[in-house]
Amino acid sequence: LLFLSEIGGKDRRSGLILTIPLCLEQTSMDELSVTLDYLLSIPSEKCKARGFTVIVDGRKSQWNVVKTVVLMLQNVVPAEVSLVCVVKPDEFWDKKVTHFCFWKEKDRLGFEVILVSANKLTRYIEPCQLTEDFGGTLTYDHMDWLNKRLVFEKFTKESTSLLDELALINNGSDKGTQQERERSIDLNFLPSVDPETVLQTGHELLSELQQRRFNGSDGGVSWSPMDDELLAQPQVMKLLDSLREQYTRYQEVCRQRSKRTQLEEIQQKVMQVVNWLEGPGSEQLRTQWGIGDSIRASQALQQKHEEIESQHSEWFAVYVELNQQIAALLNAGDEEDLVELKALQQQLSDVCYRQASQLEFRQNLLQAALEFHSVAQDLSQQLDGLLGMLCVDVAPADGASIQQTLKLLEEKLKSVDLGLQGLREKGQSLLDQISNQASWAYGKDVTIENKENVDHIQGVMEDMQLRKQRCEDMVDVRRLKMLQMVQLFKCEEDAAQAVEWLSELLDALLKTHIRLGDDAQETKVLLEKHRKFVDVAQSTYDYGRQLLQATVVLCQSLRCTSRSSGDTLPRLNRVWKQFTVTSEERVHRLETAVAFHSSAEKILQECPEQPAAFNEMEQFDEIEAVGKSLLDRLTVPVVYPDGSEQYFGSPSDMASAAEHIREKMKLVSLKKQQLRQPEATTPES
Repeated sequence: LLFLSEIGGKDRRSGLILTIPLCLEQTSMDELSVTLDYLLSIPSEKCKARGFTVIVDGRKSQWNVVKTVVLMLQNVVPAEVSLVCVVKPDEFWDKKVTHFCFWKEKDRLGFEVILVSANKLTRYIEPCQLTEDFGGTLTYDHMDWLNKRLVFEKFTKESTSLLDELALINNGSDKGTQQERERSIDLNFLPSVDPETVLQTGHELLSELQQRRFNGSDGGVSWSPMDDELLAQPQVMKLLDSLREQYTRYQEVCRQRSKRTQLEEIQQKVMQVVNWLEGPGSEQLRTQWGIGDSIRASQALQQKHEEIESQHSEWFAVYVELNQQIAALLNAGDEEDLVELKALQQQLSDVCYRQASQLEFRQNLLQAALEFHSVAQDLSQQLDGLLGMLCVDVAPADGASIQQTLKLLEEKLKSVDLGLQGLREKGQSLLDQISNQASWAYGKDVTIENKENVDHIQGVMEDMQLRKQRCEDMVDVRRLKMLQMVQLFKCEEDAAQAVEWLSELLDALLKTHIRLGDDAQETKVLLEKHRKFVDVAQSTYDYGRQLLQATVVLCQSLRCTSRSSGDTLPRLNRVWKQFTVTSEERVHRLETAVAFHSSAEKILQECPEQPAAFNEMEQFDEIEAVGKSLLDRLTVPVVYPDGSEQYFGSPSDMASAAEHIREKMKLVSLKKQQLRQPEATTPES
């Protein structure tokens, strides 16, 4: 195993010290030569000018190997080597080495070669510049140095390659035309390694070198003046500075490219949105101009419009996203792109707002058409219901049901009026929207299509107006007929009421009009009251007759047969005849009672000193005859034309009235006897 160590120490001439440790195993001279070439390429020319001191550690090797290595130094680095110290083993090699004297070969070799023991090496090199293997105090970790060297070389290689790539990219971005810049950037846009990683590696390496220089003693590793030159700290700093400069330019190039790419993508998307909205989107709206002729047709058009809106919504979402991206770029404040961005934003906004206005106008128009057809359908159903009600013949049971039917009819007619008014309002609103529909709305002349829509709307309103007028005419006829029927029922009810009133008067006459009076005066008063009572009954009868005559006229006008007039008139006549017979009987009894009371009171009031007034006894007989006749009449019932009989009052009531008459008849009889007694005494005297 070949192991070479560049320790970083210096000899007394300030030359670099190169140590070549040899081992028992066979050493490859080719590998050793390559390694020496590499190690000698590391120091700067200034360091090389001071020469090298080479320590060949042959303590674990054979003499022929040491000899070969020394001779090889003549071919590899004769000019740079000033002294070669061959460290011999404690037990010296065979005496054959004496056959080759290095000091005699100094001129031929070009450098001095000495054989020295390890403990005598300090005669030529300060102990502080020697490692512990040679009795020195210099602390050296070859693996640490090797790792640092590998990191440095990797950084140097990557940074150099990266600098070339970045320079090519940055220089390409400075070319004349925009197309050339873009073509150059496209060819070498991405570096082969990550600049951030390379910069981080360089900074870590530089930090390690600086830490080793200023703080090495703390870590147990002494710093040697050779470190700066062997590890090339200035070169790392120079590479980092160059990398930062080129990377900053590269970032700006990338930013510009990203901005240009973003701008081109935005422009492309804007044109996609604009082209679709002005192309297929507008074409979809051009084919949708009708409003439908019914609710179902309008709903179908609305569903179709919702599908169109759904397709537009996807593009409007793209518009919102693009608008946000453009706003973000505008806020970035790049002067060179402001005009182009604002132009794109304005173009996109104009097209989207115009298309959105068309969609909203179409939606509002279809909604207004749906409301119009909905009101028209409701009105049509109301008219159908009203017409059906008018076509059914009225056969109410009484006046209340007619009134209720008439009220329902009026309510339906009022509802139809309100419905027609609402239809006119909806229709006028729809016509106003159609009249405001300009040619820009769909990108074509819509006069013909609008005329069809206008004709349809006006036709629906005119048809509803005609239907409503026909229904109004029929309602007028039906209203007149129903009012006549109400009047007919009212007349029939009032006529029946008149019969009831007359029956009540008859009943009152029979049950309460019983008294005949205690004297002539009271009887005359009762007679006068009875006449007035009869007048009321006569008026009731006449009122019933007039009502029944009116029902006949109304039935003739309505061409119907009254259900009650045929029954009410006989009842009215029958009750009236009974009342007439009863009234006549009552008058006859009262008149008889007046005659009886008047005659009796006259006789009873005559003075006894005037007997001449009573010479004729016939007056007493007449009074008695009238009284008996009246008493007899009180016991006789009233006989009606149909043969039925009815008594005045109860038997006790009649007995009371008869008792009063009998008492007065007794008074008259007593008076008669008193008058007869004087006549009997006169002949005797």
